[in-house]
Amino acid sequence: MSNPPSAQGRLKGLRPVAVIDIGSNSVRVVVYEGVVRSPTVLFNEKILCGLGKGLAKTGRLNDKSVEDALRALKRFRALAEQAGAISLHVIATAAAREAENGPDFIAQAEAILGRHIEVLSGKEEATYSADGVISGFYNPHGITGDLGGGSLELVQVSGHDIGEGITLPLGGLRLQDMSNDNLEEAAKIARSHLSKADLLKKAQGQIFYAVGGTWRNLAKLYMTSKKYPLNVMHGYEIPLKEAQTFLTRVAKGDVDKMRGIEAVSKNRRQLLAFGATVLLEVLRRMKPSKIVFSALGVREGYLYSLLPKNEQRLDPLLASAEELAILRSRSPRHARELAAWTTMSLKALGYDETEDEGRYRQAACLLADISWRAHPDYRGSQALNIIAHSSFGGIDHAGRSFMALANYYRHEGLVDDDVAPEILTLATPRLRERARLLGALLRVVYLLSASMPGVIPRLYWVGSGDEYALMVPADLADLVSDRPIGRLQQLAKVTGKKLSYEIEVELDKAD
Repeated sequence: MSNPPSAQGRLKGLRPVAVIDIGSNSVRVVVYEGVVRSPTVLFNEKILCGLGKGLAKTGRLNDKSVEDALRALKRFRALAEQAGAISLHVIATAAAREAENGPDFIAQAEAILGRHIEVLSGKEEATYSADGVISGFYNPHGITGDLGGGSLELVQVSGHDIGEGITLPLGGLRLQDMSNDNLEEAAKIARSHLSKADLLKKAQGQIFYAVGGTWRNLAKLYMTSKKYPLNVMHGYEIPLKEAQTFLTRVAKGDVDKMRGIEAVSKNRRQLLAFGATVLLEVLRRMKPSKIVFSALGVREGYLYSLLPKNEQRLDPLLASAEELAILRSRSPRHARELAAWTTMSLKALGYDETEDEGRYRQAACLLADISWRAHPDYRGSQALNIIAHSSFGGIDHAGRSFMALANYYRHEGLVDDDVAPEILTLATPRLRERARLLGALLRVVYLLSASMPGVIPRLYWVGSGDEYALMVPADLADLVSDRPIGRLQQLAKVTGKKLSYEIEVELDKAD
């Protein structure tokens, strides 16, 4: 038997694409499974070469950093080819576009890579950063801020609309150089530049979406210090007051003594104080409702820009959940039936939903069978871990908690809160209740469908008030016995309603 060209765990019909991002601090290659609404990373590697180090003083790219970057690009091209990438896109940002020797470096890099490099303008960099946030969040509304080594891009986003962006010379490496490594002077410089950023003042009370490695590492430090139960950066939120208190401490520069600092690599620590200084000034100017951290930025925004408009409008959460259903469930069609049936059931039983609650529930249904290959004793915990830690977009951490718990309950039973996984603490009381409700609904219909399609769409509710019957067609009557009846009574306890099965009357064919 010959080996297939790719593993069966890969989505059919997709061809890998690679993006190389030549930044002021890091150079990175990312190989994606394909150009889709919610792309999956096949390979990811970076080098912190510091191209922009000293640029503010000399006007030139650091010679040693140029050597390191060119050497890395040779490897990155080979890696992209090894991964089977059908195309290689290369972008460069602030340091390369502003340095006196930037054109010479780009020419050498193009010779190594064998393709044109797009040296992004400040406006283009801001736009792709905004596209990255749009690709990773559902209808974002606020300001996107992307802090790199050389510059800070700020731009308004509202749904799929992007405002006019600005670029400021406040990247971590540049600010370190301009201030001569003096944090008090860095704060004055940041305050001076950001005082002119009128878009921040106009967006007061909205969300600030923080993009970039330095800011993500600040969030990682805060997350670790708080012993936060979910180690996922994308969608992590910090309220304004808590953020200001934390950042004020980091901006003093003595980060090595802070609890949780071991979670941040040593070569990233030197810029934490400068990143905190800039973010503090942003918050003072904007006064956002909260800071939300994004794992997606310029690279993902560039990839998003390659999608047709109709695909850009897809829900990133449902797109990625659908892909996991295809890759891991026994029947993707059955998963889709669950989503439709639970929509009908909640309406029939008198429950309302917000837009996000409906999205989260549909995604949870698409993911309800992804752990079926695990040992029965571990299906619940495996489902919870996959859902909690997968690279989903379009969902906050409370939503992750809901989806993970619903599928944990679906496998493990409706356990009490005191023995539920710690991720329970991230959900609101309403989402906890809805997770138990969805888990109970899934436990009912899985016993009636044998996890295969065709049965669920034929089941429906009749009744009103506090008494309802789940109608089962006559030809499916044999599916109803003690175990399904027991599961329905579990659902009854969750809903506080009287529930029963009722077999449809089979009409005489002669009639």
